[in-house]
Amino acid sequence: MTPDVEPVSATDGAISGKGRPTPKRKQAEAANKRPLVPNDRRAAAKASKEKNREARLRQQHALQTGDERYLPPRDKGPQRRYVRDYVDARWNLGEYFLFIAMLSLVGMIVTSAVAPSAATIIVVVLYALVLATILDAVFMWRGLKRKLLAKFDDVPSGTMMYAVTRAFQIRRARLPKPQHKKHGHYPA
Repeated sequence: MTPDVEPVSATDGAISGKGRPTPKRKQAEAANKRPLVPNDRRAAAKASKEKNREARLRQQHALQTGDERYLPPRDKGPQRRYVRDYVDARWNLGEYFLFIAMLSLVGMIVTSAVAPSAATIIVVVLYALVLATILDAVFMWRGLKRKLLAKFDDVPSGTMMYAVTRAFQIRRARLPKPQHKKHGHYPA
């Protein structure tokens, strides 16, 4: 009571073989043989330098304009763009830390000879500024992480350091450049 079904072999529908013999090792190596050193080494070096120069110029232009295609790998991707836009939109204490630290250093040098107690007060103020800057970075990261998880469902490793180092840079010195001239343009 079993139906009459003929077994189908695996090779019935497929073409077997490749239609030519396998080349010998000597023939395969001869076909793949290329010189290790180009014939004109100076021209090859010049072409390589020019190619690298073009890539660097493209990357530098991308860092100035924010063009995603040519950014370095550390800055590529929608999450990194979101982090940059968020940090650039916010007023960060880290932006001003370098200026204030330099002023306090000059103040300590000037006042240490005249009034040592004033220099001590400046040191205490500087330590308070360091603590306030770190707390500002922590609060910035907590808010940013919450928004990243809501938008992207994932926070890649290294994102916190990327955001914090960008927050501590002077706004004009940031690369890629901020896309808005002023603070307040938070990403959607």
